[in-house]
Amino acid sequence: MSEFLDSEHFLALAAEKLRSHPPELGEALSNPRGDHSIDNVPLVSPLQPRIAAVLVPIVMRHEPTLLFTERATSLREHSGQIAFPGGRVDATDPTILAAAYREAEEEIGLGQAFISPLGYLDAYLSTTNYLVMPVVAQVSPAYTLALNPHEVADTFEVPLHVLMNPQRHELHAREWKGRLRRYYAMPYEGRYIWGVTAGIVRNLYERLYSS
Repeated sequence: MSEFLDSEHFLALAAEKLRSHPPELGEALSNPRGDHSIDNVPLVSPLQPRIAAVLVPIVMRHEPTLLFTERATSLREHSGQIAFPGGRVDATDPTILAAAYREAEEEIGLGQAFISPLGYLDAYLSTTNYLVMPVVAQVSPAYTLALNPHEVADTFEVPLHVLMNPQRHELHAREWKGRLRRYYAMPYEGRYIWGVTAGIVRNLYERLYSS
């Protein structure tokens, strides 16, 4: 992978290769992607996951970057972890996109005026039983944020060429419910991007750049 990725080339690939609509629930549950697929861990049917939406924000600088959040340490779940803006889809959310917009506004104050959706990735099943629907969107570099300190401690950007380099996609492992489980990890300048977030980044790479 080149040490520079052109924004126009990225947008062309996104238009060609991203899903135009989020996957239907039945399709997503028939063969879900997730950390379990790395080690071929069998899934127990029927799957009844909670549905979540995340925004995968591509900041359209001269070289695109990915915008991440660092979750607040006071949270009961996944405290301090690196994530994309997102969360559980509410009954009042009319669409997956609307849920991603709402979560981005609530968590980091990223308004819709700065966001333009590009498409969708395959759903990602987490070990905590969330079926995550990733919305890939371009974000204006003029964006402004207002972090919700109860949910987000910090935000940061990573150059896209770093994350689209498969040599940086490390496989790490830790014990989960008595079993050693592997997962993707992408350390960057003291930040530890791993788990579902890294898995979604890996899926973005595979859809746009692996072939």
